[in-house]
Amino acid sequence: MKVILLKDVKSIGAKGDVKEVSVGYAQNFLLKNKLAVEATPGNISRLEGQKNRVAKDAAEELAEAKELKEQIDKITVEMKAKSGEGGRLFGSITTKQIAEALNKTEGIKVDRRKMELPDAIRALGFTNVPIRIHPDVTATLKVHVVEEG
Repeated sequence: MKVILLKDVKSIGAKGDVKEVSVGYAQNFLLKNKLAVEATPGNISRLEGQKNRVAKDAAEELAEAKELKEQIDKITVEMKAKSGEGGRLFGSITTKQIAEALNKTEGIKVDRRKMELPDAIRALGFTNVPIRIHPDVTATLKVHVVEEG
């Protein structure tokens, strides 16, 4: 019996796969537990429609991410901090502060966890902060730390 899997099933296949299984296994386990539906022509066409819609949504999301990358690459966020000798800061500038400054000055909301800054910024000057907007798109935000006062 041919079935379309609605969820990942161990040793059978992944969600959306069309698989040939025994009638007993399909009726007594897969269909009963709503892990699969019978592969009728109507269900197969519905599956194709869902796959097309998912692909279209993914393409739109990627285009939006590329557009946001273009915006972020042009921006330089200026942060003020107190510093001591040699340009070392008292404290540090964290990704949370950078995200708040970006939202306040440019109106762009970026999750601080998407910023790939290994350590907080501890010195005056320019720092490039990579931001992973999408799995395939990474923008670079320039952060300029200047002396306060």
